[in-house]
Amino acid sequence: MNRKLSLDELNRLSVEEFKSVDKNKVIIILDNIRSKHNVGSVFRTADAFRVQKLILGGFTPCPPDRDIRKTAIGASETVDWQHVENVVEFVTQQQSLGYKIVVLEQTENSVSLELCELSIDDKLCLVLGNEVGGVDQQIIDTADLCIEIPQYGTKHSLNVSVCAGVVLWELNRNKIT
Repeated sequence: MNRKLSLDELNRLSVEEFKSVDKNKVIIILDNIRSKHNVGSVFRTADAFRVQKLILGGFTPCPPDRDIRKTAIGASETVDWQHVENVVEFVTQQQSLGYKIVVLEQTENSVSLELCELSIDDKLCLVLGNEVGGVDQQIIDTADLCIEIPQYGTKHSLNVSVCAGVVLWELNRNKIT
């Protein structure tokens, strides 16, 4: 028999414990995301992988917001976040602080995710783009690396929140122990 665990048995951190534990060095940047549900879902994923910070760029919706909170199931209160108008400026500042700028986008020279030797322990800014137009070209131009998730169906992209989960899982899988 394989019994499902109760919420109490999962031994999750309290909000206070989460805020005080060490976070991974990854900063997620959402570049002009339209959907509040996508934003909330990325908050939830950022919480699951103990992301250092979530940057909500341009017109990306911000908390407090009922739809974000509902999808995030409280992660918008645990994950540190900041709104920035100019993502290019923010990315440039982070590069000067030693962060590698990694854009998730299909480009001429993008590298397939499974071939990347990146880890959630690395100082990374992971940039995810708008649901229609992707990551702004100016941000791509400043990136240290463009990565893409291999896909084998008829569609050319995945939902932005799904992408965040796939990439963070792969970075976590590559974690240096």
